[in-house]
Amino acid sequence: MREAVIGRSLEGEAVSAGAGLSFRDVGYSIAGRRLIDGMTVDVPDRGVTVVMGPNGAGKSLFLRLAHGLIHADEGAIRWGDAPVGRSVARDQALVFQTPVLLRRSVAANVDFVLKSRGRASVEMRETLLRRVGLTGFARVAARRLSGGEQQRLQMARALATEPRVLLLDEPTASLDPASTAAIELIVRDVALRGVKVIFVTHDVGQARRLADDVVFLANGRAVEQGAAERFFDAPRSPEADAYLQGKLIL
Repeated sequence: MREAVIGRSLEGEAVSAGAGLSFRDVGYSIAGRRLIDGMTVDVPDRGVTVVMGPNGAGKSLFLRLAHGLIHADEGAIRWGDAPVGRSVARDQALVFQTPVLLRRSVAANVDFVLKSRGRASVEMRETLLRRVGLTGFARVAARRLSGGEQQRLQMARALATEPRVLLLDEPTASLDPASTAAIELIVRDVALRGVKVIFVTHDVGQARRLADDVVFLANGRAVEQGAAERFFDAPRSPEADAYLQGKLIL
């Protein structure tokens, strides 16, 4: 496994990954349908945690609950000693599968986030664009970027908040192999700088490449979690074993 290390922020200050995530008997329903069912899980505070599972397992809901975009009906969600809330969410950034961008230039998209945090400067913007491989694109309209470039711009916007935790909801699901590789490179760089990454994917190959540890969900529950090497070599739950063999999980 890779070891996450303390990195440096854009301003040269040490970056801490923050406290780990815990779910305790968390339940969540919509219109009477139980989507998260007594979920209990612990996520370490360093490295890349990959969240996997079949469609409908609750992967995206897991991220939204962890970020506080939606609220559990029951149970407790905490980052270290702090319950999920506005102060915790401020130290996190969430990247969706479909980029959400301003209809303006690449520079304006990044500057908007930097200004919201009181850190706007040309130097910081250029540093962010360099980190995501968009040097030279500052004046290009965001809508003219390719899908992979738009996703990298979304990553730059997320990193502009200097998050302690980066939450990624299948950011490469609709990208070609080259664009996927570019996003994975950014993820590795972010983790090495000490930022905690929680990455949702259905791609087993991608999970093998990125994961330090894995949380496997099925039917709204965390049925298995642990070190990536052990998970892929010897899954302990029948659901995970079936999934890795490409079998349908009911």
